[in-house]
Amino acid sequence: MRDAETATVRLSEYTPPAYLIDEVALVISLEPEATLVAARSHVRRTGDTPAPLVLNGERLELQSIAIDGTLLTTDKYQLEPGKLIILDPPVQFRLDIVTRISPATNTHLEGLYMSAGRFCTQCEAEGFRAITYMLDRPDVLARYAVRIEADKAAYPTLLSNGNMTESGDMEGDRHFAVWVDPHPKPSYLFALCAGEYESIHDTFVTKSGRIVALGIYVDPGDSERARYAMDSLKRAMKWDEEAFQREYDLDLFNIVAVRDFNFGAMENKGLNIFNSSLILADAETATDADFEAIEAVVGHEYFHNWTGNRITCRDWFQLCLKEGLTVYREQEFSADQRSRPVQRIKDVKRLRARQFGEDAGPLAHPVRPSSYQKIDNFYTATVYEKGGEVIRMLKRLIGADAFARGMQLYFERRDGTASTVEDFIACFEEASGQDLSGFMNWYDQAGTPALTARGSYDDEARTYCLTVSQLTQPTPGQTEKNSLPIPLHIGLIATDGARLRTTVEGESAPREEHALVLSDARTTFNFANVEAPPIPAILRHFSAPVTLNDGLTIEQRLSQMAHDPDPFTRWEAGQSIARAIMLSGADMHASALAAALGRELDRAQEDPAFAALALRMPDLSELILAAPMPDPEALFGARETLRREVATELRARLEAIARAKGDASFSPDAGAAGLRALKSAALDLLASLGEEAGDVFEIAFATAANMTEAVAALEALGASGSPAFD
Repeated sequence: MRDAETATVRLSEYTPPAYLIDEVALVISLEPEATLVAARSHVRRTGDTPAPLVLNGERLELQSIAIDGTLLTTDKYQLEPGKLIILDPPVQFRLDIVTRISPATNTHLEGLYMSAGRFCTQCEAEGFRAITYMLDRPDVLARYAVRIEADKAAYPTLLSNGNMTESGDMEGDRHFAVWVDPHPKPSYLFALCAGEYESIHDTFVTKSGRIVALGIYVDPGDSERARYAMDSLKRAMKWDEEAFQREYDLDLFNIVAVRDFNFGAMENKGLNIFNSSLILADAETATDADFEAIEAVVGHEYFHNWTGNRITCRDWFQLCLKEGLTVYREQEFSADQRSRPVQRIKDVKRLRARQFGEDAGPLAHPVRPSSYQKIDNFYTATVYEKGGEVIRMLKRLIGADAFARGMQLYFERRDGTASTVEDFIACFEEASGQDLSGFMNWYDQAGTPALTARGSYDDEARTYCLTVSQLTQPTPGQTEKNSLPIPLHIGLIATDGARLRTTVEGESAPREEHALVLSDARTTFNFANVEAPPIPAILRHFSAPVTLNDGLTIEQRLSQMAHDPDPFTRWEAGQSIARAIMLSGADMHASALAAALGRELDRAQEDPAFAALALRMPDLSELILAAPMPDPEALFGARETLRREVATELRARLEAIARAKGDASFSPDAGAAGLRALKSAALDLLASLGEEAGDVFEIAFATAANMTEAVAALEALGASGSPAFD
């Protein structure tokens, strides 16, 4: 028999709350080992049938409990593990509860705890119940007013959600601050930080002309390293106004950096809390990858203001509704700030490395799982990364205009509510006029669909028939799989690189690229007016999170590398060729691959970050997953052999890139970062030559002007076996 801690929670057993809480007033008197929390809640019953009020609570010392000003005697309530049960409450009442907690000894790092002598909270998913007794579930939304009291010398800064409406001194060298959040929110979005910080401040003017005060609070001495995070925040705010018409809704937006925050970052309304590693950066201590991560995560947590905060989840099974949607928004933001093709490739690499393995293993689960035992295990690549891909597919299936209308309808209709995936999809059905019931399988079915595609060309009729099939293997708890609607962005080129403008059944005008949908287990698409034998690119832009066996030869992929207009397809073709060479052990195409990569270097000035990705061979982990009977040592050797052959062919050009001096003044912007990425990739490939490469790595390290260049040169020194590494 399972105990209460590990009992299985099922989506099918969801029941609405018997009570709602509309207003919460907290008075929190901070002391490291004896913090008092006085919570006043306005509670109302939702149904006609009397029922006990069951509140959640963990590691709390109950001091008192009162209803409408009358203290309750012990026969009026029950204390059970994890619960406070009020036996016979009125239909509507004021509930006052006082609890005592010990933040200094809270090693769970959830609820209210201490970090480096400061107070900090983490309440997602079920941490608020470690602060006071509460209906700690995401479908109970309340407006919060919070008064924080603390020693003024030890904790000079007192922060919480919303706008600060009052502050002042108290007796005994203490002080207070009152924070009011006018927007209803679930308890998991509550936040409090108190302590001594150094801070930077700025303002943002919204599109309606309101001035928002921005602050980032960090450890003393670190404030200058938060400048890029502030810049990222302002760009994210502007981007959300332009891309999604979402304006910020408070007078303040604050971020606090905490060194041992156990999440990467948390989107609490108006007071985001970050691990310091995702806020602090400068040229001397951070790489371009760090700057890129800061930009993405600052954007992600800010975008939650609407997709997660203003509209939240009805229950934790709907986690993808806020996380998958916000991952998609974050990826679009990063794509607009940097190189869209490079961002897409990085997203796909991350998806394949983290989520495809999850789908293929014993822990496979749908984007919206149907059950869980511990909510902490719910934060997976499937919910986040695949959840983001599902949103991207929805846009591809209904079109950009209908998607934009659906998003605005979702914001208008669901603002201030706790919603479900069904609520979300209904907005897009209405906006597009399409039946999306089949699309729900993407949320409820685990596994990665495997596509197989084969085509035949009729030279006389100038037609091309492309047959595509899908198969999703059984996963734990799901042996039978439904066919999924899979968007295919298909383009055809001739062997000489000519872009073929063709028509497909149902289309009147010829196009270079077709947005088609595979809905059945097997479908044949018939292309007309095909002027030459085509090479199909079936998943341009990686239009769906699937695997693909398209049967193309290495020669056809070389043509794609040289001529396909889609950068993702060109990158994918190069990776496929490299994998085929390394897995087969035959290097007859190594020279041709090197020549194709040389052509990417020819156009590197267009997008140096893309050329850098093209030079990077598939990782050993990818080869191990792709090999039928993997021999890691042999695969490592095959990978190094191919890298060495390509580096030998391109040596002069790679050395010219590696020896080029970077700008003395560091800029984290996309253009400068792309040039550094190309230099790093050139050094990495040259390292396969070992000591034959000469002093290029030592010179690169000695002349490195920033951490990105220094790390790349140091890694190449180590990989080359140079004695200078020691």
